Amino acid sequence: MLSRKGIIPEEYVLTRLAEDPAEPRYRARERRARFVSKKGNCNVAHKNIREQGRFLQDVFTTLVDLKWPHTLLIFTMSFLCSWLLFAMVWWLIAFAHGDLATDEGTSVPCVTSIHSFSSAFLFSIEVQVTIGFGGRMVTEECPLAILILIVQNIVGLMINAIMLGCIFMKTAQAHRRAETLIFSKHAVITLRHGRLCFMLRVGDLRKSMIISATIHMQVVRKTTSPEGEVVPLHQVDIPMENGMGGNSIFLVAPLIIYHVIDSNSPLYDLAPSDLHHHQDLEIIVILEGVVETTGITTQARTSYLADEILWGQRFVPIVAEEDGRYSVDYSKFGNTIKVPTPLCTARQLDEDPSLLDALTLASSRGPLRKRSVAVAKAKPKFSISPDSLS
Repeated sequence: MLSRKGIIPEEYVLTRLAEDPAEPRYRARERRARFVSKKGNCNVAHKNIREQGRFLQDVFTTLVDLKWPHTLLIFTMSFLCSWLLFAMVWWLIAFAHGDLATDEGTSVPCVTSIHSFSSAFLFSIEVQVTIGFGGRMVTEECPLAILILIVQNIVGLMINAIMLGCIFMKTAQAHRRAETLIFSKHAVITLRHGRLCFMLRVGDLRKSMIISATIHMQVVRKTTSPEGEVVPLHQVDIPMENGMGGNSIFLVAPLIIYHVIDSNSPLYDLAPSDLHHHQDLEIIVILEGVVETTGITTQARTSYLADEILWGQRFVPIVAEEDGRYSVDYSKFGNTIKVPTPLCTARQLDEDPSLLDALTLASSRGPLRKRSVAVAKAKPKFSISPDSLS
C-alpha cells in the first residue's frame, strides 16, 4: 500500500520481502569452545560408542558415575526385586508342601503362618532385613527351606554391601572437596624480576589442608604439523614457579602461581593484541592433592581463555598480619591493579631490552612529577607577618 502511494519505492519493498526476517543480517564470530570449563568440567561429548558392554564390566564405577535419581532408583529396585523374587520362592515352597491349605492338619509346615503370597512377601522382608516379628519362622520339616534361608541372607548382605558402598562413594567423591578450592576469575601477565610472567591466584577456603598439593598448567590450542596434520587439541605443559621449586605448593593461604615467559614457553610470541575471544588459546590449570581428613585424592581444574587474561595488571595483596596472626581477605581474591608493563611480546622484550629500561625510567618519573605538581599547588598552612620579624 505504501508503494502504491509513492511513499516507499516498489523496488525496496520487493527486496525486503525477498529477505528472510528470521535470518540475522550480521553474524558475529562465535567464541572459542572451552576444553575445560571454569568449574572444572571437561567439555567433551562422547558419541558413537559401539562397545557399550565395557561399562558393565565395571559395574561399581558405573553405579557411582550415575546421577543421583538413577542411583536411588537402582538402590530401591534392587531391594524390591530381591524381596519379590524370594517371596515367590517361599510361596512355591509352601504351595509344594501343601501349607497353603485353609484347614490346619497335623503336618508341620515348612514355614509357619504362610497362607498367601502377601504373607510370603512379608516373610521375605523379615528374612533379608533380619526384622524377626516372631509370627513366621522356618521349621525343620523342609531342608530346601533352610537352604533358601541361607541363600537369601547371603544375597541380602551382598546387596547391602554394594549399594551402601555406592552411596558412600557418591557422597565422598573427590570433586566435592574441590568445591572449596578456588581460582581467580582472570589471569594476568605482568613483569616480575624483569621478565614477563603469566600469573594466577589459587586458594583453599577450608581450614583442613590439602596434603602433597601439586599444580600443573597446560596450553591447549589448535596446531598443524609440518606434514599438514591438524591437531585440534594440542596440549603443551608449561613450567611454573611458586617459590618452593617444582610443582609442589603449601596451600595454607592463597598463593600467586606464575610462569616465566621465556624462549621455551608457548606464550613467547603472545602480544596484548592477541588477548581477544577469537584467539585460539586456552590455558588449563590442574590442582591435585590428598584431602587431610579423608585421605582421598582430589583434583580441581579451571581454564583461562585469551580474553580472560589481563595484560599489565597485578593481583592486590590480601594477606595481612593482625593481632599476631595472618588474616586473608577473600573479598579481594580476584582484584587486580594496573601496573607499568611493556606492550610487546616476550620475544621482542628479549631482543630489545631498552623497552624495559624506557618503561622503568617512565615509571620512576611519573610519581615525582605528580608529587612536584601537588607540592606546587599546595597552599601554605601558615604565613609569617612582617610584625613578627621586627
